[in-house]
Amino acid sequence: MNRPSAPALVRLLLRRTRALKRQLAAAVAGKDTGVHQARVASRRLREALPVLTEGLHHTKAGKANRKVRRLTQALGTVRELDVTLHMIDELAERPAIPRSALAEVRALVIEEREQRRRLMLERLDTVDAAKLARRLEAVRQSLLKPSPTHAWRAALAARVARRGRRLERAIAAAGQIYEPEGLHQVRIASKKLRYALEIADESGAAPCAEALRTIKRVQDTLGRLHDLQVLQHHVAAVGAAPRKGRSTPDAGLAVLSRLIEDECRHLHGRYVASLPDLATAAAAARRDIPVRLTARKRSAKMTLAARRRRAADG
Repeated sequence: MNRPSAPALVRLLLRRTRALKRQLAAAVAGKDTGVHQARVASRRLREALPVLTEGLHHTKAGKANRKVRRLTQALGTVRELDVTLHMIDELAERPAIPRSALAEVRALVIEEREQRRRLMLERLDTVDAAKLARRLEAVRQSLLKPSPTHAWRAALAARVARRGRRLERAIAAAGQIYEPEGLHQVRIASKKLRYALEIADESGAAPCAEALRTIKRVQDTLGRLHDLQVLQHHVAAVGAAPRKGRSTPDAGLAVLSRLIEDECRHLHGRYVASLPDLATAAAAARRDIPVRLTARKRSAKMTLAARRRRAADG
């Protein structure tokens, strides 16, 4: 049991709950950054719920997590296209960009985004926000009065170690060749490990700011690379349309695609340069941080053993 940590865990839960509530309101109001931030907040809350409630009874954390997962999925229908529109705006400010090609890609993305936004709002309507709030309140109450079986540190240690191993395998599988799927797997593994490490760091159980900075830096690089690949997919979709239905010549789309590809390759080079630091962070997650997370329990056992030795010595 980790009773002294209960207030810190409650604060951690409340921060994630409030962030989701705040960003979800912005997403429903139509703010594109709200969609992205609400999705991130939902993922952080989903990461925390099973860890914080490990060993507790009647928390309803499982039901809360399923509802939050539905929010994540609903928001995912729009988030990617919002990012694509941001990238198009960014490219529009650069010289030597074929404007007509970019405008045609933008029109395609906006049309698809509006369709997905309607779907997102329909899905969000199916999530009972009041019931979710009651589930999360039940979790909070359980954390305020943890039972002797509460084992969140052990649960977090196991999760961090598992995520660290997954990242190491993804790094090894991706190698140093530019291959989108392999890099995508590294990005996903990095993101999952980061969310778990944030709990260790934020709760104060095992501060790991350096590892978090490294993973975030790599995640940002691979995230932008992925977003550019999504944009490239839309450029290809415009090019695949019948010529009679569009005003952009193939040459303009080819120039745009090549510019995107060049930046992808540049970002891949940056990722390769960061590999030693990322491997160090993954190794720390697999080996060192789990030890620190469970150190208190082992320390308590040593103290008990020392007491027994002193009693035996008389």
